[in-house]
Amino acid sequence: MSEPNQENITIEEKPASFSVVYACMRCGTTVSQSELTRLPEIKCICGFRVFTKVRPPVVKTIKAF
Repeated sequence: MSEPNQENITIEEKPASFSVVYACMRCGTTVSQSELTRLPEIKCICGFRVFTKVRPPVVKTIKAF
């Protein structure tokens, strides 16, 4: 029997709406998670190593019982 052709296999990436964005604490430069994984170490272009996760501007409201 023949084996299936494995050249047509594609890797699916997360949609852009679910990508995580980080901001440098010192200079405020925004960097996506995919850009940080490409680098050998987690460091901003300014040399600082502390990032915060940028939250979306949507405020969630929850009803109390």
